[in-house]
Amino acid sequence: MLKDNIKQLRKSKGLSQEELAIKLNVVRQTISKWEQGLSVPDSEMLVSISEVLETPVSTLLGENISESKVDDLKAISEKLEIINLQLLQSKNARRKVIHWLLISLCVITIITFISLFLLNSPYLNWNYNNPENAVLGVAFHSFEWIFIRVVPIILIVLIVGIVLNRKKI
Repeated sequence: MLKDNIKQLRKSKGLSQEELAIKLNVVRQTISKWEQGLSVPDSEMLVSISEVLETPVSTLLGENISESKVDDLKAISEKLEIINLQLLQSKNARRKVIHWLLISLCVITIITFISLFLLNSPYLNWNYNNPENAVLGVAFHSFEWIFIRVVPIILIVLIVGIVLNRKKI
């Protein structure tokens, strides 16, 4: 009786053996032995257990604690099913947003790449004696140089992301 009551009350409070052991200042193996009926707690420990599990000592020592009613379990399982469906819908909506975001980034990257290719670096013909033109020209050249070298990697990553995300939608 005591072993079953300790185990059932511990589980109903959502505590693991380790967590209960920490609260009672004992090792986990002690809790395990109590729940297996290999040993029993002394009277002081029974009082501590009753305080931690928020139940009277008489309940710990009394008859087996009745299981939750079937109706309660059914109601809880229905609520959990609804919550799971809502989480799934939210997850699917998030995947769709990510999918379209990846497609948009891919299109923007391709448009930028084509624009840079068609413009053919017009800043190279600027007069670099003017410091403002020099700074702006270097900034454009740096952007173009980095973009052209990084865009193949970006496109590969975006396309892989689109394909992987599309399979899950």
